[in-house]
Amino acid sequence: MRPESPIPLTLEEHRELGREIRVAGARLQELCTLIAKVYGPQNRAAFSFLKVTEAIERLRQDLEAQVSQDLPGIPVDGFYL
Repeated sequence: MRPESPIPLTLEEHRELGREIRVAGARLQELCTLIAKVYGPQNRAAFSFLKVTEAIERLRQDLEAQVSQDLPGIPVDGFYL
């Protein structure tokens, strides 16, 4: 049995998700900077924060590609970046 085709997010859902992802990414970057300043960039927690911020950036890029697939013909550049 094949899974059902997913229903893509709407324009407004992508806009809202984009806003939330950008805010979360910015906050994580601030916390990463703080931890690196307090404990040094070689600290395990600082390293983990760095990896999380890199993962959020990859997620934003993947979602930017996804919104173009979900909403063909609609200008959606920059929703997630």
